[in-house]
Amino acid sequence: MGEITTHNKIITSASNLFYTNGYNSTGINEIIYKSGIAKATLYSHFKSKEDICIAYLQKRHDSFLESLKSYVSKRKKGRNQLLAIFDLLRDMYREEDFQGCWALKTLGELSPKQKKLLALIQKHKKELLLYLGEVVGDNIINISKAETEKISGGIYLLYDSAITESHLFKNDWPIYMARSIAPLLFANSEVVQ
Repeated sequence: MGEITTHNKIITSASNLFYTNGYNSTGINEIIYKSGIAKATLYSHFKSKEDICIAYLQKRHDSFLESLKSYVSKRKKGRNQLLAIFDLLRDMYREEDFQGCWALKTLGELSPKQKKLLALIQKHKKELLLYLGEVVGDNIINISKAETEKISGGIYLLYDSAITESHLFKNDWPIYMARSIAPLLFANSEVVQ
């Protein structure tokens, strides 16, 4: 197994365990076992469980943002692009292993000492907010920076609530409700047709 393949195998195995069982409930030995590698091999790729978690969070975030950008680009300009994040969430929910937001799940397990993981989660959430701001700016005509932030922030909060609540209730109604509320955020704006 090549270096890159081993590295990715560790991240993939840890990702599945962290997302399904939680960060704190997943031990290094379990990651080693699921990866089918020796302990020394794991430590030649990652110094700590926290470093594995950083790679997991980065991989999940990059994959999500890539999927979201693809969803947006494939939709007609205007309302369809503004609501694309909820369509992506609906598809994510339908996946067999849906466990809610990987970042918020990890955040809920962090101690105040785990500042590196907290900073990474904050960075990822800010990147999502900035991207939603771009989507709003591309789809609403003559919009101010303040209005862009208000609408993109509202979409972001509806999305985060919907992903958490759909996991909590094991039902997709929060996704549909958030999607139906979101247009109220830009009801008084001139949306691209």
